[in-house]
Amino acid sequence: MKETLMKMLEEREQEIIQIRRYLHENPELSFKEEKTAKYIEDFYKGKDVEVQTNVGNGYGIIVTIKGDKPGKTIGLRADFDALPIMEETPVPFKSKNEGVMHACGHDGHTAYLLVLADCLIQLKSELSGTIKIIHQHAEEVPPGGAKSIVKSGLIDDLDEVYGIHLLPMGPAGLVGYHAGFAFNGRAYMKLKIQGRGGHGSSPHLANDAIVAGAHFVTAAQTIISRRLSPFDIGVITIGSFDGKGTFNVIKDSVELEADIRYMTVETKETIEREVRRLVKGLEEEFGVTCELTYTPDYPPVYNNPELTAKVAETLKNANDPHIKEVREFPALAPSEDFAYYAEKFPACFFYIACTPEGVEDPYFNHHPKFDIDEASLLVAAKAVGQVVSSMQE
Repeated sequence: MKETLMKMLEEREQEIIQIRRYLHENPELSFKEEKTAKYIEDFYKGKDVEVQTNVGNGYGIIVTIKGDKPGKTIGLRADFDALPIMEETPVPFKSKNEGVMHACGHDGHTAYLLVLADCLIQLKSELSGTIKIIHQHAEEVPPGGAKSIVKSGLIDDLDEVYGIHLLPMGPAGLVGYHAGFAFNGRAYMKLKIQGRGGHGSSPHLANDAIVAGAHFVTAAQTIISRRLSPFDIGVITIGSFDGKGTFNVIKDSVELEADIRYMTVETKETIEREVRRLVKGLEEEFGVTCELTYTPDYPPVYNNPELTAKVAETLKNANDPHIKEVREFPALAPSEDFAYYAEKFPACFFYIACTPEGVEDPYFNHHPKFDIDEASLLVAAKAVGQVVSSMQE
C-alpha cells in the first residue's frame, strides 16, 4: 500500500499545488470560511466516504474513511482559515480578498490533506482501520475550532491524531519533530485601572491611574524573572497601554492588554495566580480599583513522546527521495489549537520546512510577505502518508 500511495501522491503533486493556489487567492477569516468549507465539501462529492459538515462552532468538516480491514481509528487534521493581513508577496496567485491573507500556510495544509484523503479513499480495500480527516475552521482566533470539534463527540473514537505545520525553518525536504511540550500555550489579559482624575498641577488631589499602570507594567515582568524557575518558559508582553490624554490632565483610568505565553500547564497556573496577586496589590498600594479580564486561550501542545518517536523513526527509515532530512526541532514559541486534540488523544504535531528556494532570511508565518516553497506540499503529503502506511504493516 505504501508504494502505491507514494506513487499516487507524486503523480498528483501539481493538483496539490493548484488547490493551494486557489485557496491562497480566496482566503477567508476565522469563523467566516463559508466558501472555503463549501469548496472542501464539494471536493468529496461522489466519493465513497461519510462527510459531516458544520462541525463544532463553525464550518468544521469531518470525513470518515473506513478501511476494509480492522485496525485503529486515527485522525488527520488540517486547518483552513486565513489572517487579517494585507498580502505583500509578488506571487501571481495573490489574495483577491483585500486585507485577508493565507499568511500561515493553512492553504497548504488543506491542499495536501485533500489529495492525500482522496488517495486513501481509493485505497480503502487495502486500508486497515478508519481514518478521520479533520478539516478544521478558525485556528487563528480563540476560542478556535479545535476545542468545539473535540467536544462534538464525533471524534471520540480516535486512537491517535496527527497534524503538521508548514514552517520556514529550512529547505523543502526537511521534516522536524519535538517530543513533549512543543508549542506554547497562551492567555489574554485586559486590565482596566480606575483612579481619580485631576489637574496636573495638583496631583495630591487626584489618583493617577497612569502611575499605577506603569508600576504594573514593570512589576509584571518580575513574575517571569522571580516567580518562574530558570528552566521554565514564560512570556508576558503588554502590547497595549491606552493612557492617552492631555499633558496637564491626570488620567482617571487606563487600560492595558497583554499576551501571555507558557510552555507547561504548571507555568500557566503560576503566571495567572501571580497576575491576580499583583492586581490585588495594585489596588492596595495605589488606592485604585481594577477590573481584570484573564482568559486562557490555547493550552500548550503536548506531543506524546512514544508516538513522536515512532513518527521520527518511520520518516527517518522511509527512504523517500522527497523526505531528505528528519531532525528534532526546538520547542516553538507560537501557540496552536491542535493542543485540544493532544489533550484528549495521543498526538503528534510535526513540522514541514518550507523556506522558498534561494532565500536565506525567509519571512516567518503571519508576515505579509510570508511565502513557501511549494515543493514542501508533496513532502507534507508523503510524510503524513508514510505515517498512515506504517500502521498498515
